Amino acid sequence: MLEFLKKLFAGPPSIDIVELDRLLTAGEVRLIDVREPAEFKSGHVPGAINVPLGRIDSQIPKLKKDKPYAVICQSGHRSNGGVRILMDAGFTDAVSVQGGTGAWGRSGRKLVR
Repeated sequence: MLEFLKKLFAGPPSIDIVELDRLLTAGEVRLIDVREPAEFKSGHVPGAINVPLGRIDSQIPKLKKDKPYAVICQSGHRSNGGVRILMDAGFTDAVSVQGGTGAWGRSGRKLVR
């Protein structure tokens, strides 16, 4: 019972922005930004594709499965939901980015505007 509760409340797997930067530089991950289009346009991580959380279900058939996915939002909350949706659809290698785009920008890393 305890293990079940741990899994229930553990949340999806996650990485920090340092690991995301490493994975993106190495070309080892695809990045989905689940914020709304206006948020995305205001500044996003280079290489991110914009798939708003409310539309991610309809876009799943178009997503390639050749690399793991990192999911990012502004602070890390919506990305958890995006990872859950991907995992429910059979994507086993999906992670949420802790701190989101806000943490990426505060670290001095480049944002595309």
